[in-house]
Amino acid sequence: MLPRVNPLSGIFGEAWAMYKAHWRHFASIAFLVFVVVAGAGLLLVLVLGWPGRLLASVVGLVGWYWLQGALIEAVADVRDGRADLSVSETFGRVWPRLGSIVVLAILLGLAIGIGLFLLIVPGLILFTIWIAAIPALVLEGRGIGESFGRSRELVRGNGWNVFGVVVLTFLLLVAVWIAISLILLPLDEWLSSLVQQLVGNTVVAPFAVAVWTLVYYRLRDVKEPSAAPEPAPEAAA
Repeated sequence: MLPRVNPLSGIFGEAWAMYKAHWRHFASIAFLVFVVVAGAGLLLVLVLGWPGRLLASVVGLVGWYWLQGALIEAVADVRDGRADLSVSETFGRVWPRLGSIVVLAILLGLAIGIGLFLLIVPGLILFTIWIAAIPALVLEGRGIGESFGRSRELVRGNGWNVFGVVVLTFLLLVAVWIAISLILLPLDEWLSSLVQQLVGNTVVAPFAVAVWTLVYYRLRDVKEPSAAPEPAPEAAA
């Protein structure tokens, strides 16, 4: 019997190549969300005081899920090697599904957060099972409950491979955050926090979302080969 091939082999290299080729496009999307969310949050705090802080947290949460949906669309767009959608068109595609994305992401966050709080590993396992839920909602137009089932279906049979990608991604994110924190130690706390949010939203988040979106595509193409796109024709010499 031939050894089973890992469908996620080389996924970090693919995500990094995509990120390098289109980082300006990804960063533009992420920076726009950061500016809108930060500006709205600041205005709420200045006008409403402490209630504004609570509302600003809600705006920030919605903004993060809006960003995640937009980045998933952006990754889907550039898989053929070029960005066909403008930044505004990318946001336009996500906007009608933003409410569903927020609800699904909150349910995911609660379940995974409880798992992480209890013993870390259960949270990572839940993230593994549902890693393709938001891509399924955004890219396939599925409902909230249906997206959870779709993710479980795609991950089934490749759970350990997906779990390895999830763990490695989180380790990379932690390493980057530690490095950023050390670099920003000399700065005032408020400035350090602002820079961390800026770097996290515009630099780190696009790469992580690229990895997780490519996991969805790899798993889908294994389960449904007919859904895989035809290879792009080679450029003439």
